[in-house]
Amino acid sequence: MQKLAYALIGIGAVALVAWGVKEFMTDSTVDPLIRIAVAAVGLGILLLIGIVIRDHRRTSKDDKFKGVQQ
Repeated sequence: MQKLAYALIGIGAVALVAWGVKEFMTDSTVDPLIRIAVAAVGLGILLLIGIVIRDHRRTSKDDKFKGVQQ
């Protein structure tokens, strides 16, 4: 049940962010240079998040201390 709640929160957050990005990018009052800069920052953040997830998955496969209790 807890996983369902997290999934619903995640889906809602992604939908709100997608709607906000669409509204910002299609707003004619925003300077095109600002739109390009915001898009570049957003893509850079997504790229960094992807790299962190990939590295975490790679290192968790061969973690020597996975079963050790603290």
